[in-house]
Amino acid sequence: MALNLIRKLMVSSLFCFGAATASAETFVFTAIPDEDETKLVERFRGVADYLSNELNVDVRYIPVKSYAAAVSAFRNNQVQLAWFGGLSGVQARRLVPGSEAIAQGVEDQAFETYFIANTNTGIEPADELSSLEEGLQGKTFTFGSKGSTSGRLMPEFYIRETFGEQPDEFFSRVGFSGNHTRTLRLVEAGTYEVGALNFQVWEKELADGNIDTDAVQVIWRTPAYPDYQWTIRGDVNERFGEGFKQRVTEALLNLDDQALLESFPRSGFIPASNDDYEPISKTAEEIGILD
Repeated sequence: MALNLIRKLMVSSLFCFGAATASAETFVFTAIPDEDETKLVERFRGVADYLSNELNVDVRYIPVKSYAAAVSAFRNNQVQLAWFGGLSGVQARRLVPGSEAIAQGVEDQAFETYFIANTNTGIEPADELSSLEEGLQGKTFTFGSKGSTSGRLMPEFYIRETFGEQPDEFFSRVGFSGNHTRTLRLVEAGTYEVGALNFQVWEKELADGNIDTDAVQVIWRTPAYPDYQWTIRGDVNERFGEGFKQRVTEALLNLDDQALLESFPRSGFIPASNDDYEPISKTAEEIGILD
């Protein structure tokens, strides 16, 4: 009889342990691969550690290979939070009803794209893109990723609006580098004569002494537009407990680790909403990227 009791207690203990393990959740997030992967892994592992401490849950960052993969991971609930660009965020929120943009960088309210050119082209900087028509026409041109707001959507919009042609009609050859750092290196090396990239990447690489300014220069800056943001799935409270979405939002808004912020680079995070990105949605619809 005593033996049976011991067996029952052991089974009961194992069941309780198994139930606790099964109910333990890991909060997973990703980010669009807009820069070199090593830089992204270092940055976002730091964010994962910060969020884990703030939220008192296991938090994990998973890298992805493309902008589309980041959107798919969010759609399929493989991740519950993502650092998206303006366009990828709009795409993800359309696919996951109830998802919300909750925070953006201070600088993301007024983001810019830089058009850069290899100095061998002889193209000089101008205040108006229209002034560069003669110099740009027939050159080779690289965007960043096909899903990038600053590396594709906005530069393509201004090319179409200014020159009345699609990029592959206006330029002799058009490519997609995959990320902003690669765009910079391709134009710097002369592989492409002109390109478009995130102004933050240019400014950070310049400050770090990683740009040969004898080989490449900024020739035009776009007007400002909203860009990057943290987007969270609408069902996180059901999965992680009441008020979890608000706790994540507050943790991001309160992030003040200067080294971590510098790695983005951002001076801090401020509240964001889906409505902030309506201009991006409209622009994407105008040029046929969104249905």
